[in-house]
Amino acid sequence: MSSTAQAETLSPLGPPAPFVRFFGWSMLTLLAAFLINNVLIVWYDFPTLDTVFTADRTSGSMIILGMYIAALVIAGAYVARARDTALRWEARRISAFNAYLIRACFFAVLFVGIADFAVAFLRVEKLLPVLFSEDMAKDLIRARFLGPFIHGPLILLGFVLALFTRTLGFHWLSLLIVVAELLIVFSRFVFSYEQALMGDLVRYWYAALFLFASAYTLLEEGHVRVDVLYAGFNPRRKGRVNAMGSILLGMTTAWCIIIIGMGSKQAIVNSPVKNFEVSQTGTAGMFIKYQMAAFLAIFAITMLIQFVSYYFEAVADSRGERGKREVAPVSH
Repeated sequence: MSSTAQAETLSPLGPPAPFVRFFGWSMLTLLAAFLINNVLIVWYDFPTLDTVFTADRTSGSMIILGMYIAALVIAGAYVARARDTALRWEARRISAFNAYLIRACFFAVLFVGIADFAVAFLRVEKLLPVLFSEDMAKDLIRARFLGPFIHGPLILLGFVLALFTRTLGFHWLSLLIVVAELLIVFSRFVFSYEQALMGDLVRYWYAALFLFASAYTLLEEGHVRVDVLYAGFNPRRKGRVNAMGSILLGMTTAWCIIIIGMGSKQAIVNSPVKNFEVSQTGTAGMFIKYQMAAFLAIFAITMLIQFVSYYFEAVADSRGERGKREVAPVSH
């Protein structure tokens, strides 16, 4: 555990840092604009931003351009309105929101995993016509029905439940992965029974655990750092190194994943999600492959948000501001 000073215990006022805050908030507002743009491209056939600079630009292109300009204006207006907001206070608020987002995603994959596993089991054992009407049984073998009408409400439930709990659920999800693995072992070697859906559940939860937990690991300084030189730096120099690293390595990498993964309708994240893609096992497995493509986007989005928070903290460290967040060493 870490001795983290929560945002509520810090003073919201501090030395002005307008350029630093504008850069950080621009990253977040541009991210919001990009995600809205992505929805318009995938589901409403809007053009991509690059068409603004070609002869093929349309009114839709100009709407998209205006949205990105508005994102920068909103970031600038917010920073100008609250010039004396402390960097550390703002960093903790951003981290708190990111923690909620990750927490919600964990609950969502928990609910969806259990529900889809149950449906897949009934489908494989041909029990759907026994338990449901003929029309419902046919719907439950179609990913385009399961996605919006079963998975969608469960994901929404995860986001609602995350409002009322502070736990991130890493340990519980890890335990469930172990239980799922044990289920495979017992069913295979004791009962000689195995289905593709059992492996699908383990891979689904494993992917969520490692990709969703990355931003939290960054917050807790848990990522491996090659610190041959860094370990000898004083706190101010460490802050400058962390600030530059957040921009040049962290945010840049996150933006590359986001843009490549969701830059067009046929991008590697957008295409599976739009088509509710399933694995090659077909009806023998779970219908969650399209969500696992989205996990990559969630990883990049949460990492970008956390890097903005990390950037604010690093600049505060480089300026020697009070309230530095200390992470307790892990005991062995």
